[in-house]
Amino acid sequence: MTVQDLVAALRLKVLTGEAALQREVSGGYAADLLSCAMARARAGNVWVTLQAHANVVAVASLLDLAAVIITEGVEPDPAARQKADEEGVVLLSTPQTTYAVVAEMARLGIPAGS
Repeated sequence: MTVQDLVAALRLKVLTGEAALQREVSGGYAADLLSCAMARARAGNVWVTLQAHANVVAVASLLDLAAVIITEGVEPDPAARQKADEEGVVLLSTPQTTYAVVAEMARLGIPAGS
């Protein structure tokens, strides 16, 4: 499954990184603590989080994540979006809760990332 497939299946809003939507998704990870994501998410994973600041972008770039889904309608500030654009990080948004997004990803067959 590609990031674009996931965007369509979950009706996600693409905020940044449109050029990387054809990237394959290797798994998923959900947490709001950056330290947990750094320790457990893997390259190619989609990270589901409520966090939307520039440090999320830094972690996503460092780990080479396929995308970040920001839940509950939270929108990143302009500085975070700019950093994501510069780093080529795909940021996606949804009004759904983290729980609902993860449940749907599991239903789609996306495995746990760690």
